[in-house]
Amino acid sequence: MARFILTPRDTKFYDLFEQDTGNLVVAAQALVDMFEEGCEDRATRAQQIKAYEEHGDSITHEIMKRLHRSFVTPIDREDIATLAHALDSVMDFTEAAARTLVLYRMPEPTPQARDLARIVQGVATRLHEVMPSLRDRKQFARILRACVDINRLENEADAVHHAAQAELFESCTDAIQVIKWRELYQHLENATDLGEDVANALEGIVLKNA
Repeated sequence: MARFILTPRDTKFYDLFEQDTGNLVVAAQALVDMFEEGCEDRATRAQQIKAYEEHGDSITHEIMKRLHRSFVTPIDREDIATLAHALDSVMDFTEAAARTLVLYRMPEPTPQARDLARIVQGVATRLHEVMPSLRDRKQFARILRACVDINRLENEADAVHHAAQAELFESCTDAIQVIKWRELYQHLENATDLGEDVANALEGIVLKNA
């Protein structure tokens, strides 16, 4: 009589995604602290954020390695890969914003830069709060509500970014400074855009598996 061995689904992916968003929250908070008015030793804070980014890379590598080795996954393989890469990109742009501020020896961050950093933090926090809901279909409605919140935050970041660009071109006559600030603003805006991509991926998973 033939015997069938059932391979259990590898639920470690849920743990890794929760670790990833937790690491992102810590990095985003460090970015907000770094951008605060009167903050000292920004170089050291940027190095700390780089360490968080490297830890995020290690989590992403573990997710992808496990994905290649797992026969049965709790959600579709392409969804796992999309989530992992989108979260990694949010962290990359968060770190890039911190690095740019130090590398270009920029002055005190503008109010708009601080606002964008806080929005990045809000997106990261919302993702971390809702990620455990991916484990339980009964909690999928929470994910959809979080996706709406993250979309609202991304729209808010768009508005701040546009206002910051307009003020920059109106008030700054130094072309080099314009280039520096545009790059910094863009990194922060990209972080929120990619956060919305994570939310869109989560929404797709919910609609596919509800």
